Amino acid sequence: MYTQSFSVSDEPGKQQKAVLSTESPELMARFDARIDADGRIEPQDWMPEAYRKTLVRQISQHAHSEIVGMLPEGNWISRAPSLKRKAILIAKVQDEGGHGLYLYSAAETLGTSRDQMLDGLHSGKAKYSSIFNYPTLNWADVGVIGWLVDGAAIMNQVPLCRCSYGPYARAMVRVCKEESFHQRQGYEGLLVMMQGTEEQKAMVQDAVNRWWWKCLAMFGPPDADSPNSAQGMRWGIKRVSNDDLRQKFIDATVPQAKVLGVTLPDPDLKWNEERGHHDYGQIDWSEFWDTVNGNGPCNKERLSTRVKAHNDGAWVREAAIAHARKQQQRQIKEAA
Repeated sequence: MYTQSFSVSDEPGKQQKAVLSTESPELMARFDARIDADGRIEPQDWMPEAYRKTLVRQISQHAHSEIVGMLPEGNWISRAPSLKRKAILIAKVQDEGGHGLYLYSAAETLGTSRDQMLDGLHSGKAKYSSIFNYPTLNWADVGVIGWLVDGAAIMNQVPLCRCSYGPYARAMVRVCKEESFHQRQGYEGLLVMMQGTEEQKAMVQDAVNRWWWKCLAMFGPPDADSPNSAQGMRWGIKRVSNDDLRQKFIDATVPQAKVLGVTLPDPDLKWNEERGHHDYGQIDWSEFWDTVNGNGPCNKERLSTRVKAHNDGAWVREAAIAHARKQQQRQIKEAA
């Protein structure tokens, strides 16, 4: 759902270092030729270890973001204002759980286990999108997450449908279709609120004010401060730069805000005729990095909730494994 800055190291304050390849020049040349031809790399194909590690980090961080991303909205299922909104929200949260499973499965094809990835998340070593470390204070936040957060996710993720790694690209096709529906659902919910009372309109504007800048940071640091982006684009993992995606999102969102009737909280936001794009103000990157590194408003709460859910569900996993073993033994006996 939320790709943020996947060039961020899992170790706070550190960026990934370039590693000189000691692998077979012949295999490397074959790999480069396929990448240059815009071909797909499949699990059985040879790939450089750095490519594999980059994909594992990115896809697992993406999967973690989907799973942790269930929490801010799931918090409102029991408090939704109507049965219709409750049913919609339940379906959306369920979708996000499914997205996480698709992505964990894609990462497993690279030789890393689900347990390894979850251990990284639960220990606090692995990153997930910083956007989920902020609280949802009122019902309008749920709509704004759909409109802005999922809207930013779509901008990030549509190019991933053309990722050079086949399992990741194929998983993203379905994810993007569902995220597009989530974005429309959130926007529709806000349109309804903006036709309501002055208090409801104020709730929407307040939520937009709190989430706007955080959504712009989701695209990751400026290209000049994102040293791993160039390699990701060279390998076909990443297709569009952070700054270009951010600009595209702003240009698409400004007219939507006008239709909705809200003001985007940026006094520097204006159309630049010469550039053919909107100019915008400075993002507070210190807040972004502080949250990424574990010091956001809800970092500890989100992580402890995920760990508790995983531990509480241990008996289900154990029962499923025991059942699978019995089924396997039964099939062996029948075949004998």
